[in-house]
Amino acid sequence: MMSQYFSFKGQVFILGLMFGMLSTAYSQEEFGAEFKVKAAPAKKKEVKVKEVKEKDVKVSKADYNAIKNYVITDIGENKYEVPKGEEKDPEKLAKRDQDFGVVKTASGTAKVSYRDAAYVDGDKVRVYLNYVIVEPEVLLNGEAQGFDIALQKGVNRIDFEAINEGYAAPNTAEFKIFDDKGNLITANQWNIAQGFKATIVIEKE
Repeated sequence: MMSQYFSFKGQVFILGLMFGMLSTAYSQEEFGAEFKVKAAPAKKKEVKVKEVKEKDVKVSKADYNAIKNYVITDIGENKYEVPKGEEKDPEKLAKRDQDFGVVKTASGTAKVSYRDAAYVDGDKVRVYLNYVIVEPEVLLNGEAQGFDIALQKGVNRIDFEAINEGYAAPNTAEFKIFDDKGNLITANQWNIAQGFKATIVIEKE
């Protein structure tokens, strides 16, 4: 009897122990589900964008001039062209023919006058009228000299060719053209190297 009693008590003890363990596990699971800790979302780092102002950009004068001269000729094909700047070198400017354009007059004749406009240094010119030499060699000095021409209907072309450049290059001179009443039609100056021409056209109306 005694052994059966202890056996029964042992079984009850084991069952009670198991029930207690199950209750504890259930309670822990329920507690853990209720108080589950969630990870805090990561904060996004704010990126500060600095506004670039014109005064903050440092470009050299040479680079600025180069950029400024770029002209987009065809955006679709990304073609770029650097326009040629106006020539400013006096020596290079002198090594080309100079065209002084066309002046109109109703005058029957014209007086062509010219002189050295700078330092008198031995400049010499050859003068053409409609491609025909009318003055083969003229030594320019400080006083005005020249000739009269009978104007033909239409175009009358006058060329001054530099024979030399004197002691100080280039060949420099001032010319004036008057009508038959002494009125000034046109005036200008040339600066040309040896072998080049300065041209003025008188159109008789």
